[in-house]
Amino acid sequence: MTTITEARVIVTSPGRNYVTLKITTSDGVVGWGDATLNGRELAVAAYLTDHVCPLLVGRDPARIEDTWQLLYRGAYWRRGPVTMTAIAAVDMALWDIKGKVAGLPVYQLLGGAARNGVLVYCHASGSDVAALLDDVARHLDQGYLAVRAQAAVPGLEGTYGVPAPDGKLYEPASAALPAEHLWDTGPYLRFAPEMLGAVRERFGFGFHLLHDVHHRLSPIEAGRLGHDLEPHRLFWLEDPTPAEDQSAFRVIRQHTTTPLAVGEVFNSIWDCQQLITERLIDYIRTSVTHAGGITHLRQIFSLADLYGVRTGSHGPGDLSPVAMAAALHVDMSVPNFGIQEYMGHRDPAGEVFRTTYTFAEGYMHPGDAPGLGVDVDEDAAVHFPYDPRQLPVNRRLDGSVHDW
Repeated sequence: MTTITEARVIVTSPGRNYVTLKITTSDGVVGWGDATLNGRELAVAAYLTDHVCPLLVGRDPARIEDTWQLLYRGAYWRRGPVTMTAIAAVDMALWDIKGKVAGLPVYQLLGGAARNGVLVYCHASGSDVAALLDDVARHLDQGYLAVRAQAAVPGLEGTYGVPAPDGKLYEPASAALPAEHLWDTGPYLRFAPEMLGAVRERFGFGFHLLHDVHHRLSPIEAGRLGHDLEPHRLFWLEDPTPAEDQSAFRVIRQHTTTPLAVGEVFNSIWDCQQLITERLIDYIRTSVTHAGGITHLRQIFSLADLYGVRTGSHGPGDLSPVAMAAALHVDMSVPNFGIQEYMGHRDPAGEVFRTTYTFAEGYMHPGDAPGLGVDVDEDAAVHFPYDPRQLPVNRRLDGSVHDW
């Protein structure tokens, strides 16, 4: 019988920190999984190395569901971002192995393609509205059909949600200790409709427009914002309130018809059960890395399908190309797919992660290589040591801590 002979964690920072799990079988087949938790990478690495990897050696790699249940139920301590990210890495690696053994891309093992390609949205942003409009134009010229638009609120230029001053890909985790930014809800509520209105005025309605609130509003403030944005026909308003209170979305629903999306910080089906079954959201944004891997993400999406909620998975640059590939395989196969976030990866990530997925005319495809279609150059990885970085903290003008 084929067994797992080694499970090993690789921590590398080619542009930003990534945690990768490598599983090797007695037949010499290697599977890769992403275990990156932005700002808490070493917590997941230790969880895997000290507690999970020893359990995997000697197990049958084909028993994906059984392994998932062992790691979830067997630990007694369930859920949470560290646990579920670790489980996700194992799950992705086992699906990667199963695809390679079968000689098929993972989406074929999930039922085959339900579409020809995966609609993705990009991030356009700027330090002011003029810079944002230039960035939107650049992305539309690249062929994107959906654009998330963010601009710094006047007087709050350092706020999380706009690109780093180096002009490279957006990366909020920028220092070993958290940067502290100021936040004021009033100016934002006045500015956001003006900013998004400027995008529509210049570029029209021939593409999908999205906006992220970063969990910063109360339910009634979010309802007011959603109402004010209705003339601009957003594809969605993302993360309007802190996500712990699912019932808060009832208030938002009462005040706006703007579609709502949430879920990037969720770790399990229980975090979004009420949101889905009460139809309080339109898109569920759980990610393959932080919600238990392909196995559990499919359960969340299947529940969402029953209630007319579509998918919109989190896909930032702080998840590795392994996660991006895994997300695309799920996206290709689920019936209720909506859209996929795609931010790309900061160089020199391409020196460590070799991918087969492609982008063309607004759509991505995972490729048809067996497994996930990603390989990791371990020799290159050692040249990019871990670089401690943490996400920023927002404070209100009175000095108290605010949400993201």
